[in-house]
Amino acid sequence: MQEPTLVILAAGMGSRFGGLKQITAVDSHGHAIIDFSLFDAYRAGFRKVAFIIKHEIEEDFKAAIGHRMEKYFDVKYVYQQLDMLPEGYSVPEGRTKPWGTAHAVLCAKEAVQGPFAVINADDFYGRSAYCALFDFLRADRDGSEHAMVAYLLKNTVTEYGSVARGICRVDGGYLSDIVERLHIEKRGEDGAYTEDGENWVPLSGHSPVSMNFWGFGPGMMEELERRFPEWLDKNLPENPLKCEYFLPFVANALIKEGAGSIRVLNCHETWHGITYREDMESVVSYIAALRAQGVYPETLLD
Repeated sequence: MQEPTLVILAAGMGSRFGGLKQITAVDSHGHAIIDFSLFDAYRAGFRKVAFIIKHEIEEDFKAAIGHRMEKYFDVKYVYQQLDMLPEGYSVPEGRTKPWGTAHAVLCAKEAVQGPFAVINADDFYGRSAYCALFDFLRADRDGSEHAMVAYLLKNTVTEYGSVARGICRVDGGYLSDIVERLHIEKRGEDGAYTEDGENWVPLSGHSPVSMNFWGFGPGMMEELERRFPEWLDKNLPENPLKCEYFLPFVANALIKEGAGSIRVLNCHETWHGITYREDMESVVSYIAALRAQGVYPETLLD
């Protein structure tokens, strides 16, 4: 059994946040959210990490995060670039937007062998989530068996604007459907989404959502690669400048075709993230409270 790799999506520049949020400190010791994620992952058993970044942030990212982590993990750097496309395809004129999370993971194909987890660099998932996913990936399973950590919608929205979330339907502990809603806003303990900016559809705060915390068997890279050209053929003519190849699209296709299964690992942790700069205060307070409870020491992986 090959050791699982933790794949961290860190290529985004955080345009809504207003800066390079992947390396913004959330405590008085200068730790970013990704430091807590890596500390939790290390405690759970992960020893291999692949950082997906862009060349434009390479120097800053390695100085702030990468070089320190090389003491604890087998570290690889992967670069998500627009021109990393299947043979015969080219970047549409005027396109600057990245191709999405599924494309980002596919960029790591040569750096990842065996099962792997995927997380966002700027999301705080909680220690038990890493333990549950590591244990899943370490078990002797078929390469088409995958997992996803689910959170409650009410614990993943912000007071300061809209968010994108994968809304999930779960049957018998397995994912049966996931729909990416790109504009969700908080409505008290619940939420609502819109597709056109005018009409709103209510969502229960107890709806399970994907926060892009996945555990994939070895067969997923081949699935991502195999399905990408078909996705490009369908979406490029309709939206050449902004269409994105998301992991939930591939997950849904696997489920519908019976080509794989995705077990849903329910998480009782509280998710925290920084979508907007105004979110920073609640993240800092939450982490300070956890440290006061002894969940985290003063020094992480430094």
